[in-house]
Amino acid sequence: MTSIFETFSPEETEAISRHLAESASPGDIICLNGELGVGKTVFVKGFAKGLGIREPVVSPTFTIVQEYYEGRLALYHFDVYRIEDPSEMEEVGIDEYFYGDGVCLIEWSALIAEMIPKGAIRVLIEKDPQKGNDYRKITLTVPETVSDRLRL
Repeated sequence: MTSIFETFSPEETEAISRHLAESASPGDIICLNGELGVGKTVFVKGFAKGLGIREPVVSPTFTIVQEYYEGRLALYHFDVYRIEDPSEMEEVGIDEYFYGDGVCLIEWSALIAEMIPKGAIRVLIEKDPQKGNDYRKITLTVPETVSDRLRL
């Protein structure tokens, strides 16, 4: 199932991800892709709010993963932009996160595509300067195995 959303502010982008988080389950993996500065971290911030996480969400660019535990589910926020070889993710213990009790959001997931389980939710965020600086087209692709429980 593919859904397309258009947003015209960071707050609208957060609202979409917040709504997605409300029906997230342990083991969900959400792959975020799009150009640099398109709003992947904004999407994660909204998702964290939807889980009830109140602490500030920051991009884990230099630490690879940031963990948040105060919400309804644990949130594992990955930024793999600086990964040179996907095998580096094994050192981080990626499988423990994938098959743990929380939800994984992975910025730049295309860089480790071969490691992503088949049931992952895919999010592509795109800009269109002709529609304004804050415009975003968000394409959400959800496998049939999870689409029944997600409220979009």
